[in-house]
Amino acid sequence: MRFLFVSAGTAGHINPALAIAGELRRIMPDAEFLFVGAGREMEKRLIPREGFELKNLRVTGLARGFSGKDIRHNVETLNNLVNANREAANVISSFKPDCVIGTGGYVCYPVIRAAAKRGIPTVLHESNAEPGMANKLLSGIVTKMLVAYPNVEKRYRRPDRVIFTGTPVKGDFGDFTPAKAKAHLGLDADTPLVVSFWGSLGADLMNAHMARFIAQNEKEKAFYHIHATGGGEAGLEKMRARLRELGVTDPQTTDLRPYINDMGLVMTAADLIISRAGGSTLAEITNTGTASILVPSPNVTANQQEKNAAELQKNGAAIMLKESECSGAALYRETRQLLTDETRLSGVAKRAKELGRPKAREKIAEIVLGLVK
Repeated sequence: MRFLFVSAGTAGHINPALAIAGELRRIMPDAEFLFVGAGREMEKRLIPREGFELKNLRVTGLARGFSGKDIRHNVETLNNLVNANREAANVISSFKPDCVIGTGGYVCYPVIRAAAKRGIPTVLHESNAEPGMANKLLSGIVTKMLVAYPNVEKRYRRPDRVIFTGTPVKGDFGDFTPAKAKAHLGLDADTPLVVSFWGSLGADLMNAHMARFIAQNEKEKAFYHIHATGGGEAGLEKMRARLRELGVTDPQTTDLRPYINDMGLVMTAADLIISRAGGSTLAEITNTGTASILVPSPNVTANQQEKNAAELQKNGAAIMLKESECSGAALYRETRQLLTDETRLSGVAKRAKELGRPKAREKIAEIVLGLVK
């Protein structure tokens, strides 16, 4: 059995694909797997690390402006698409997949389209409340359209093919209880733990706010804090420089990292998470049942992250702050209020847990195997 996965761009696209592939590999150890990406750093780092072969196509997205730069970019995008269509057809012909599974990114378009033309079963997963352009276009031709939120069928071209599965998560989610996760991190069970991150690339403005947030907590020592800066070692050093400017040379209550590799462990241990609102991140938050303060990125197509965060907030499962409302002081104040109000904190966590779909990867694997068998 051969499975072709298509995913690119961010960890929010790639990790769900890895979760599904991992489950299929567990069920069928002799199956063959191939991933197709768009040649970005995140794919090259995450996918081979899990033991999967990766092939890259040159695909770029559309610019939505009308400047000369935007027009030149879109001409290049169209040229790339022509070449990607040809390369995608070659990949399909040579690998001969029994099923093609896409989880996001523009590279899904040529590959899923090429597979559908050949009558190969295709599965597409959307982790956001509002589908991206490529997924919306492809939803009319895929065999099954899998979604992270209920009651969104009308947003797709073939509502009859839409199945609510939730978003699959990978890694050590579910391997620990909160108390055991804290112990694994060397923390006492009664020590409040705040975890914050802005994605693999980070967010310069939000990291500037977090520097002030960290400096305030270093004074008060109200909780232990793990913060991922994003941006690799350069992002980490920039945060350290900001803290030195604020008089913090040796943080005592803060564990600074460029990236959180043991995300399942850390999020399970957390009493509160502060993050963006990408679909994969929210799946992890609801999987662990952790209270969160969500700051949606304002730079995402179709305002997807704010719509994601709104889904949780309307159910009492998270607190949403717009980026324009944020400062280090505002984030710290909201954090302290939550941590000192146990009833409110546990209520938000409980409602987050109720929205989780911890068996999403198993359900999706079952759907895929049902198509190929």
